[in-house]
Amino acid sequence: MEQAVPERPDHVARIQQEWRRERPDLDVSPQGVIGRLHRVAARLTEELSTVYAEHGLGEGDFDVLAALRRAGEPFERTPGELAEHTMVTTGGMSKRLDRLEHAGLVTRRAAEGDGRGRVVALTPRGRTTIDTAFAAHMANERRLLDELAPGDAAVLERILTRWLGALEG
Repeated sequence: MEQAVPERPDHVARIQQEWRRERPDLDVSPQGVIGRLHRVAARLTEELSTVYAEHGLGEGDFDVLAALRRAGEPFERTPGELAEHTMVTTGGMSKRLDRLEHAGLVTRRAAEGDGRGRVVALTPRGRTTIDTAFAAHMANERRLLDELAPGDAAVLERILTRWLGALEG
């Protein structure tokens, strides 16, 4: 399937042109979507991480604090629950919790009825930090989406929702 090439090709279009020249036997049209999504995701990560850093947080730190905040009062979850509710692996969770605890943003305690289990909770400072960071994060996401034409964000969300559902099964 032949794709329209913009007057001034972007990075992905240039790669596609080279592959079409070198491997005309292959359909490289999927790169038009996948390659651009990959590049958009990388740029979005940079843009989002800048806001996290302004609040002294990394992306994973933000995810953990946000998962605790979304839990509602008393803002607690087990480390396993945190791994399920974030983009942080269980392997990386312990180090991240150590750092967040050292920063005074979370506490850990033994779970009631299970001396081996742990519970992680937001501290008052952690709640203030995530509330402030989340407000800035939402403003940043609004700024980024405002780059799209009106209505495009809603269409894109529907498409991505269906696609993600299919991929995650």
